Amino acid sequence: MSNNTPYTPDPRFMALGPDFADPVQPAAFPAAIERFWNGRWAGATGLETLDADARIAHFQRFEALPDNLPEPLAMRYHGHQFRSYNPQIGDGRGFLFAQLRDGQGRLLDLATKGSGQTPWSRSGDGRLTLKGAVREILAAQMLEALGVYTSKLFAVFETGEPLQRHDEPSPTRSAVMTRLGHSHLRFGTFQRQAYEQSPERITALIDHAIAEYYPALEGSEDRPAALLEAVVAANARLAASWMAAGFVHGVLNTDNLNLTGESFDYGPWRFLPHYDPGFTAAYFDESGLYAYARQPEAVFWALQQLAGALSLAGERESLEAALNTFPALYRQVLLDAFLARFGIASNGDENDEAMLRAFLAFMHATRLPWEAAIFDWFCGAASQARALQGPRGAAYTGEAFEAWHELFMQHEPVRPERLQHAYFARAEPIAMTIDVVEAIWARIAEDDDWSALDTALAEIEMARQGYDLGRDRIGFLP
Repeated sequence: MSNNTPYTPDPRFMALGPDFADPVQPAAFPAAIERFWNGRWAGATGLETLDADARIAHFQRFEALPDNLPEPLAMRYHGHQFRSYNPQIGDGRGFLFAQLRDGQGRLLDLATKGSGQTPWSRSGDGRLTLKGAVREILAAQMLEALGVYTSKLFAVFETGEPLQRHDEPSPTRSAVMTRLGHSHLRFGTFQRQAYEQSPERITALIDHAIAEYYPALEGSEDRPAALLEAVVAANARLAASWMAAGFVHGVLNTDNLNLTGESFDYGPWRFLPHYDPGFTAAYFDESGLYAYARQPEAVFWALQQLAGALSLAGERESLEAALNTFPALYRQVLLDAFLARFGIASNGDENDEAMLRAFLAFMHATRLPWEAAIFDWFCGAASQARALQGPRGAAYTGEAFEAWHELFMQHEPVRPERLQHAYFARAEPIAMTIDVVEAIWARIAEDDDWSALDTALAEIEMARQGYDLGRDRIGFLP
């Protein structure tokens, strides 16, 4: 299917047997209007030559891709939702549609959202609003541009059904989307097997996860602890990258975290307008459980629940040792993430930490736009003239600034040639704050005008190419 990366189907999940997923049928939709197609990632998976009819067949009607899963599979899992255990959940409006290898031989998944009811839908209609799909497009594209290991939005079709929703004007437009990811195995996948007291199925999941996602662990004597240590590391990096991106996921339940440490499932997400440790994304997060600054805590708590599930198949002492690598590792990868975002080299851990603390104190004192400050000072000293002469130049003064600036200037720029990219000739960065997202949606909702979304996606792509963070920061790439 591709002149670059060949289409390489490899449906591996079925080999685990019927205890982990349920065969389902996709909904029949009255319309198929293509609203988004990720040509770059289609090219990375050998699917870029699909014509318009084939895209509809495979990504709106979900007819099986050649030599792939013969029918979709709704995943079985449980999860802690706002720290209350829920054994009634699973894939309620989505399914695993296909698995395939990328050009580096890594196993990737194509999974859906809004594709119809499943045995785990409960009282839900299994559908997705078009606004929800647009928000997922923007979240995934923006996070990829900022170097976060994220699922990729692959395709979105508007489906022509009027949906009733309590949290937006109804009836509202409907959509179905497909995301490309590196793993569908959630923490809750293991929790379900622990809840059902099935150590043999947990062992099967461990073996599957090591074989497909962590093959370097194949020779490990203590496979549960080895896997947990790898998952801890992956999710520490994820939490750190959210913090450096100024991103608030909003719903860090154990069914929304996975084994490869990949960000996915974007519901009430938001980016920081300015530095605010208590900033929350979800209106229903009344206690601030998943606030910006509490995200690392939330991820660590979820990892503890995963460790508890793995204890049915592993030794508690070694699992605890693996789990307890999180705090020190997170401290290190947080510095790495911020250094990457700033485009500067380390000046030693103590100096890096002092610089970061001073930066956050400066941002708290000035309430400068989060993304704008990082954009202004990308590559450190190499951007000083650009920052001081730019639209926020007057803000870069005072005691808090001087305290940060003195430490910041001690870091050498990394790849200052990036500043020659057209993105850094702009006065303002692309920032996907809630007001920007709502303005994009308003144009679509009121006038069916998609030009603002097209412009935003072009600007996000410019930012991705300008920062060029992905090749060092995320786990799989075209």
